[in-house]
Amino acid sequence: MKEADFDNPVVAEIEQHDVSSQVHVAGHPIHAMTVSFPIALVISTLGADLFFWWSGDPFWARAALWSSFFAFAMGVVAGISGTAELLLVKGIRSRSASWSHAVAAMTLLAIAGTNWGVRVGDNEGAVLPVGLFLSLLASLFVGVAGWHGGKLVFDHGIGMRISNRD
Repeated sequence: MKEADFDNPVVAEIEQHDVSSQVHVAGHPIHAMTVSFPIALVISTLGADLFFWWSGDPFWARAALWSSFFAFAMGVVAGISGTAELLLVKGIRSRSASWSHAVAAMTLLAIAGTNWGVRVGDNEGAVLPVGLFLSLLASLFVGVAGWHGGKLVFDHGIGMRISNRD
């Protein structure tokens, strides 16, 4: 470790309380690898809803149906790996920001599942106004959950491994 690292509060906190990932592939946290999919798909669902509202083209309603399904499905995968990290790593579990992130992410997952569920029977009829509202709400919660997740990584070093190697 470099001399300057000893003055870094994030590095000091990581050294004091282990926050390294327990659910990983070759040292890379699975949760961090999987969260990008539901994030992108929630935003894609919102985009498809807006395009359907603007154009009336049924293609966009079908695209929103599928993107909302995969947003929910990949959210479940990310949620399982995130919950495992929360429960398995005391250094993660002991931080209030972890619980804020978990609550926001589970709320997002519930909204994403509802957004998909309302579209299953009538994908075109569900877009306006309910689907669009749920897509907006889900996008808002992507920001809230992402904010708290970012705090965990950048302020608390969650999932980081400190090494002497460059």
